[in-house]
Amino acid sequence: MHHRPTGPPALGRRALLRGLAGAAALTAVPGLAACGSRRGDPGVVTMGSNRANDAQREAVGEILGLWEADSGITVELNTIDSTSFQESLNNYLQGTPDDVIAWFAGYRTRFFAERGLISEVSQVWDERFQGAFSDQVRDLCSAPDGKQYMIPDSTSPWAVFYFKSVFEERGYDVPATREEFVDLCERMSEDGLQPLAYGVREGWPAMGTFDHLNLRINGPEFHLSLLDGDESWDSPEVRSVFGAWAELLPYHQAAPLGRGINEAQTSLVRGEAGMMLCGLFLTHVMSEDQIADLDCFPFPEFDPEIGSDAMETPVDGFMVSADPRNPEAAMDLVGHMGTLRSQEIYTAIDPQALPVHQDADTSGLSDLDAKIMGMIAGADTLTQYMDRDTRPDFASIVMIPAMQRFLRRPDDIADLTASIQRQKVSIFGR
Repeated sequence: MHHRPTGPPALGRRALLRGLAGAAALTAVPGLAACGSRRGDPGVVTMGSNRANDAQREAVGEILGLWEADSGITVELNTIDSTSFQESLNNYLQGTPDDVIAWFAGYRTRFFAERGLISEVSQVWDERFQGAFSDQVRDLCSAPDGKQYMIPDSTSPWAVFYFKSVFEERGYDVPATREEFVDLCERMSEDGLQPLAYGVREGWPAMGTFDHLNLRINGPEFHLSLLDGDESWDSPEVRSVFGAWAELLPYHQAAPLGRGINEAQTSLVRGEAGMMLCGLFLTHVMSEDQIADLDCFPFPEFDPEIGSDAMETPVDGFMVSADPRNPEAAMDLVGHMGTLRSQEIYTAIDPQALPVHQDADTSGLSDLDAKIMGMIAGADTLTQYMDRDTRPDFASIVMIPAMQRFLRRPDDIADLTASIQRQKVSIFGR
């Protein structure tokens, strides 16, 4: 069992800020369909949201309550679980979508911008967010035409997480290189720990392993070019990533295809596993005392010339549909969601979220959050995540089954990469 700290909770700032605004009601619906009862009413604006867990609902509600009080306009909120939202969004945007839509930056925004399914929000950026966000974040919210199509509000970065008490009790040092990482995994195995908690039953969690290995072995430029369809998946570079993954598999929990990511996170909490490569969203399964004991480090360096400065930092935000029924209110609302005030309220309540506004007050952050914010600030490249940095159809139709196949047969790399490349050409046309 881990020994948990007895001092003040790490997220006291979050609890303190929960009372800053009045809450708005949230409505869960069985499927993604626009709220239609008063569409076109100047006193109503609609929002589709994938922020469905309790903390996200509370945070969105407080921020919308502020905007409703200031504007006198009612928000009709259409909330659905993230997976269903993601699977339905393309068809939803081609139908009668809500005015404002919560979504992901990067390729996932560009994909819809290039198809004319969302509105340009450059004017909102120019009027309200000059200097508010880094150039990297601005680029993630832009299409190839240089115009902005999303207002960002938060991020949930990835790292290797562990409990400080476990490392202190067993005398483990944080690894910086592949060799140190493997040595630590060996020590944990000898001590009766499963080095890396691992559950990929949902498919997408395996993407994080490939992403980090590719970033460290081939570098962020190759990684993003590969996911953009400009490199061959049947190449020595890609085969080397799967080869390195195969070498590390013995240090992961066995039979990961039969284990969900929440079960893997629970293995870390119970002290059955020593580490976990994951997003900050793993805090949703932890108490405040457990979060106070949580720490992290960047995925280790594999090549000194490439280093370990590239960081998976998925950015979330809000878009405006292509033809909103209440366009003026929609633009004002999407701007409100990205303000410093809104970001500080949202990230104070949702433990997985960190602000992306450059003026955000970080003085009250927990040690963990402050450390991660420093990692983001020091990163040379911010990537999103495989299913956000590439075409959604390629990610779901090709890569999830391919990685599941790899985990079943990790010695089948050459045939695997050839198959991925054939399917990639059929989807990307190159």
